[in-house]
Amino acid sequence: MMMNVLMAVAVAVGGQGAGVRPELEKIVAGGAATAALARVSDGDRTWSGVVGVRDVKRGGRPSPSGHFRIGSVTKTFVATVVLQLVDEGKVRLDDPIDRHLPGLVPGRVTVRQLLNHTSHLYDYMSEPGYSTNRWRGDARFRSYQPRELLKVAFAKKLPDDGGWHYSNTNYVVLGLLVEKVTGRAYGEEVRRRVLRPLGLRHTVVPGDRAGLPSPHAKGYEPLPRLVDATRMNPSLDWAAGEMISTTRDLERFMSALLSGKLTSAASLRAMRTTVETGAGFGYGLGLQAYTLPCGKVWGHSGELIGYLTFAFRADSGKSLTLSLNPSTRNPSTAEVMGLATKVFCGSEG
Repeated sequence: MMMNVLMAVAVAVGGQGAGVRPELEKIVAGGAATAALARVSDGDRTWSGVVGVRDVKRGGRPSPSGHFRIGSVTKTFVATVVLQLVDEGKVRLDDPIDRHLPGLVPGRVTVRQLLNHTSHLYDYMSEPGYSTNRWRGDARFRSYQPRELLKVAFAKKLPDDGGWHYSNTNYVVLGLLVEKVTGRAYGEEVRRRVLRPLGLRHTVVPGDRAGLPSPHAKGYEPLPRLVDATRMNPSLDWAAGEMISTTRDLERFMSALLSGKLTSAASLRAMRTTVETGAGFGYGLGLQAYTLPCGKVWGHSGELIGYLTFAFRADSGKSLTLSLNPSTRNPSTAEVMGLATKVFCGSEG
């Protein structure tokens, strides 16, 4: 049984909560989500709300502080660590990766090209059975090693057409780069350099752990009936997308990063230097840039079966952090960007 439950907490940001609420309800009522968590902030004013159900069979309200899989937003955390290593003089953006990981990657690929997906390395998740955005049955509990994923990726090549090609392979290589340069697991470096200093106590690098911390809304996959896809081993994503967080933690992270508190000004400028993608956004070094009718917002989106994440921030300081649990379909780009336009521009544009 599907229920439509809305709970709003804290203070509406200049009426923004009233604008977000009906948009979230439409997304759930239209079959695009079983649950939706949103957080809108502007300075010291915050609105946080939820729509939908925690469990489609048992009902229950999702929690505004619920945990969710952030998928590729993990890449922004990894990119931040890499840029900190650049600031420390341990890595240079135009270093060939072979300088740090000799013989690992075929061809001449630089650190910058890995960060902005211009490396032309084949995406291992394009191979059948290797995408965590698809149902994999019992295989979803299997554990993978990073070099095992690279072996799959390097068995094929992308055409060297000069175009932009998003590839999760890039961030698996970057995770290994962090480990080689620091001598510590990439997840420990994320915790040591980002999570602990910012007090992100509800953000985790799960490794082989299949579950999510409580509270959380369940994630589903239509087969065509909704199947519970909440539990899975995310090591298939590793540094490209395994992390778990909350709307509050993601907002705090993006705010700290984009206001210059985590890297030097030069590194932040490099992160915000984008290449054209043809995918509706510009891509920098672990950051996406979306152009709305009233200006540009920065952040990243993420997908991992059962969970969609969008973490956006404008230079004004206003932010939108959104977690959606897809239902019988994924929410459309128009639905998500329409909501973002309402938040940042005050209308649907």
